[in-house]
Parts: sequence; structure tokens; C-alpha cells
Amino acid sequence: MILAGIPAFTTSMTAVLCIFIVTYILLLVFSDYRAYIAAGAALVFVVLGVVGVIPMTPLEALTSIEWNVILMILGTMGVVGLFIESKMPALLAEKIIEKSPDVRVAVIGLTVFAGLISAFVDNVATVLMVVPIALVVCKKLKINPVPVVIAIAVASNLEGAATLVGDTTSILLGQYAGMNFFDFFFYKGTISLFWVNQIGLIAATCVLFFIFRKHREKIIITEKTEVTEYLPTVLMISVVALLIIASFLPAGFTHPLINGFICVGLMLIGLVWKIIKKKKISAAVDVFKSIDFLTLLLLAGIFVIVEALVKVGIINWIGEALTAVSGGNVFLAYTMIVWISVLLSAFIDNIPYVAMMLPVVQLIATNLGVDPTLFYFGLLCGSTLGGNLTPIGASANITAIGILRKEGHKVKTWDFMRIGIPYTLTAVTVAYILIWFIWR
Repeated sequence: MILAGIPAFTTSMTAVLCIFIVTYILLLVFSDYRAYIAAGAALVFVVLGVVGVIPMTPLEALTSIEWNVILMILGTMGVVGLFIESKMPALLAEKIIEKSPDVRVAVIGLTVFAGLISAFVDNVATVLMVVPIALVVCKKLKINPVPVVIAIAVASNLEGAATLVGDTTSILLGQYAGMNFFDFFFYKGTISLFWVNQIGLIAATCVLFFIFRKHREKIIITEKTEVTEYLPTVLMISVVALLIIASFLPAGFTHPLINGFICVGLMLIGLVWKIIKKKKISAAVDVFKSIDFLTLLLLAGIFVIVEALVKVGIINWIGEALTAVSGGNVFLAYTMIVWISVLLSAFIDNIPYVAMMLPVVQLIATNLGVDPTLFYFGLLCGSTLGGNLTPIGASANITAIGILRKEGHKVKTWDFMRIGIPYTLTAVTVAYILIWFIWR
């Protein structure tokens, strides 16, 4: 039988999966309490580990948290807070508005801008840089910022798979497959993921044009913004430049938390600058107010939740099931890897998922006697783009919604999925077809 190779589901796997399903239902329904729900579920798994129900110690739960990501978000939030205060986002917003004939074009321009930046900078950092600009644009044009910010988030996620430095998942693939920065442009003598993503971006942007088709209000600029403080802009540019440089450093000359250290270090420079400028310690309070600690708590909780899935063997079970169900058919195996990754990444963080699935898809490729590149690229595109299906599917989505929440805007799950679903299905379908014909 084709299903004979699938391992049995254990009692602990069933228990963890049930808790996981309940947790994510609560995350989707009670959007205002996501951070506390995720933290609570993580605590439940830690307790289950202590009593021996699942093989996870408190230390393992703690180390499962991607501290590099957490520190990077924390530091970038602080730098972005200073960036916004300098009024540079307002100035950039005016420049975009000046070049746009109507609101629709302005919104699309922002999403494409975010996507292109995200190809070279982490998705979360891109959201933290571009969303403030979008908020200013929406304020000036007096339109609802929620769909605009969501569009920026999904565009950032799409382009995360375009280059080695675009997303943590890309870095994981590069390390595992021994790929360098330029392999994402041309690999083994043929076009690589960067070009696939650009075609996907064009197709998905057409979807956004349709979604925002009614926003044809003319743009009128009634006031001019003047920027007098440029250090925050220098710090923001430094975040981008140093993250790219860090990606080229050999493993022996870097640190696992290098991205986090860069972002936090630049935030501290900005903090000291502001204290000196204001001549009072209390000036640092404003910087910390710009940090969304609830978003950080939510991300930390999700990392622990996924680690519990890994520890009881659910992630590996998926890989074994894929091998068995494919029945030796390469196209079927590839199709399942892409679309199951899309589905799972809509609900679980794709960083630990990709880390666990890379050796799994390599095993499948070996068993089927094919070049693993096909499955590597399918996995990366499916897991990276799949996060756009739901508001909790990617760190960039969570961060964008967190910014909107701090601005007083409530984002319902359907508000996100109304844009995320058609955008994702379009982009993934294009990538799915191109990767198959290029790499098979």
C-alpha cells in the first residue's frame, strides 16, 4: 500500500497537535490577545515537558526562540521610532505622492517599493521601514491604512525568497545547500529564485491593482515637510547596509546573533544621541515606547510552540508522509512540498519549519533520484509565500498588524485574508510553474 510507509501517530503527537490546533483557532478568533494566547500555549508546552509528556526541557524551549530575529526586530523598532520622529518618512511620502497620479498608483508604488527592499533586507525590517511611510501617506490622503499596510506586508514576504539576505529562510537554505549571494540570481548555469520572484511580483501586483481599483482619488499636496535631523536616516540606512554585509561574512567570522546585535547596537547609538540632544535621560523613554513588546512576546511564543511540534515528531512525520504518499512520482512529490508548505506556513512560523524540512526534502530527492534543487526552491517559495494567507503566518504580518494596533486600527482576520489569499495564490502558482519547468 502507498500509505504503508507513513509512521504511526503517537499519543504525545496527538496531544500536542490538539493543543496546537486550539491555540491557532484562538489566535485567529481573538486577534487582540494573540500575544497572551501564544505565550500561554508556550507555557503549557513547557509544563508538559517538565512532567515528561513531551521531550522538551525548559532550556530547550528557551533556546528554540530565534533570539537573532527577536533582537533584530527590537533594535529596528527603536531605530524606526527615531526615523519617524525625524520626519523623513513624511518627506518620502510626499515624494511618492508627487509622482503618483492617483491613490491607487501611490499604494501600488509603496508595495512594489517594499517588495524590492525586502529582496535585500529582512521582511520584518522592511515592514518597519516602509509602513511608517505608508501611514503618513494614508493620513495625508485621508484613507484607511489597514489594506495598504497589509499589502506592504504581503509584498515584503513575497520578495523574501528572492535573495540570500531577503529572509531568514533564505539564509537557512543558503547555509544548508552551500549557496552564496549570487546563486540566488543564477545557479548551476540557469536563472534562479530572484527572477522567479520578480515574475511572481508582477503577477501579484496585478491582483493589487484590481483590489485597489476604486481608489482613483486625485492627489493634492497641501503642505511640505522639512527634515532637520539626519542621524536617524543614517542609522536606518546603516541597518540595511550592515545586514547585507553580515550575510557575506564566513561562518567562522560571525556570530549567530549578528543581525540582532547590529540592530540593537544602532538603536543604542540613536538612544545615546537622543539623550545628548535632549540633555535628559528621560528622552530614552520615547525610544522604548516605539517598541511593540506584545509583538515580540507573540513571536517568542510561536517559536516555542513550533519547537514542541518538532520535539514530538510531527514535523518529521510530515516529511515521512510526503515520501510515502508520493509513490515515486517526482511531480507529485514536488507539488505536495510546495502546496503543503503553503498551507502549513499559513499557520506556523516558517523559520523552524524550513530548518526541519530541508533535510527531509533532500532525503525525498535522494530516494527519487533527482536534483534536490527542485525541492529546495519549491520548499522555500511555498513556505515563504504561504505566510501571506493569514495574519499570523509570517513575522512581517504580525509586525505590520502590531504597528496598526499601536496606531489605533483594529485588523480582523478577514481584513488580512481578503488581500492575502488572492495575492498568495497568484504568486505561488507562478513560482510553482516556473520552478518546475526550470529545474526539472
